[in-house]
Amino acid sequence: MTAHVLKRWEPEDSGFWQNQGERIANRNLWISIPALMLAFSVWMLWSVVVVNLDKAGFSFTKNQLFWLTALPALSGATLRIFYSFLVPIFGGRRWTAISTASLLIPAVGMGMALKDPTTSYPTLLILALLCGLGGGNFSSSMANISFFFPKHKKGLATGLNAGIGNLGVSLVQFLTPVVISGAVFGALSGDPATFVKDGVEKHIWLQNAGFIWVPFIVVAAVAAWFGMNDIADAKASFADQAVIFKRKHNWLMCWLYIGTFGSFIGFSAGLAMLTKSQFPDVNPTQYAFLGPLVGALVRPIGGWISDKIGGARVTFWVFVGMTVAVFGVLHFMPHAGSPGNFQGFLTMFILLFALTGIGNGSTFRMIPIIFLTERQREAQGKDEAAQRQASLDAGKESAAVLGFSGAIGAYGGFFIPKSFGTSIDLTGSVDAALYSFILFYLSCLVVTWWFYSRKGADMPC
Repeated sequence: MTAHVLKRWEPEDSGFWQNQGERIANRNLWISIPALMLAFSVWMLWSVVVVNLDKAGFSFTKNQLFWLTALPALSGATLRIFYSFLVPIFGGRRWTAISTASLLIPAVGMGMALKDPTTSYPTLLILALLCGLGGGNFSSSMANISFFFPKHKKGLATGLNAGIGNLGVSLVQFLTPVVISGAVFGALSGDPATFVKDGVEKHIWLQNAGFIWVPFIVVAAVAAWFGMNDIADAKASFADQAVIFKRKHNWLMCWLYIGTFGSFIGFSAGLAMLTKSQFPDVNPTQYAFLGPLVGALVRPIGGWISDKIGGARVTFWVFVGMTVAVFGVLHFMPHAGSPGNFQGFLTMFILLFALTGIGNGSTFRMIPIIFLTERQREAQGKDEAAQRQASLDAGKESAAVLGFSGAIGAYGGFFIPKSFGTSIDLTGSVDAALYSFILFYLSCLVVTWWFYSRKGADMPC
């Protein structure tokens, strides 16, 4: 498969970029995007499946249901740590194809398990953990795409890959209620479960929530294998990439990305169950997809604006807005003597999702700039070979940091839904969880201002 290996890749060379680089980079990007979208869909399957388990004959406590929504984020975030370093070891084409094909395991497994309401809770927990395979793909996908584009296009390219990929969250929350309401695969769907609503007997094919993704996963894996490329210069061992653990800005950007992407994926995982617990008369599946949809759509905008005015400036104002929005959520929540206001609650969450999307784009635009600037400072005054090596090193380091920060940020997908459940158990409301988010966003705001956005900052970006 040597025809798929790019021996020369110099996107910062304008002649090379115009003559052949842009065409190749765009082809890899547009194959990567649907593969990543499917990964997000599989990763977030449980966020919408849990609110329908009782209709299919399963009976679990609220805390058990919150565990099912939280575990995919826990395993996905952990896998991302390893996936962050695999593209330079295996090659972007190979790893994209392999990791996409691995999504068949949880998709088929959930389809089989959800047919039978006697399936044990531990089995469902294992399947929830396996859905984390979809979460792991993000880090390798973002690291791979970052290699293909020049500095002035990285913000938009990574924003498109992540932003449209993030649409998988909204897609699964919109499509699942549709496909489980009918035998979309005919006899292959198996028998439906029955439940009674408003005195009327209804049917549900909950297994279709897993089966529906199988043909799309197969097509995406084949497209990646035959249509993408590996970059020879992007090869690096784990030891080569492990230098990022000594870089201060790696850890700072991980902190900020917990605030942006961690919030996006955490609210995506927990919003449906939170809505069901706080506004029991509202059908959460009718609204849960709206927030992730908005967050995904604006992520490329966050990258594009950051290319124009700087990622740090955008990130700073994102955290200001997120702090205000959480106060808005608190205002519209049900409290003693007040039933709350669902329209206001939903509006504040959609605003939060929009801000996380912009912040996801702006933080990922900051990372390549930070590491290219650092390596260029070190090579200043040296010969042309040292300058070129500095650019290569910066590309490898920023790709590793993009992946690793994506891994750490994804733990928000575990802690946010679990904090909702824990707060309800301990205090009877989610207020304590929301106040803790406010404190965290304020810490992110301070870090962004001090290190990146203030006049005279150590690393303006």
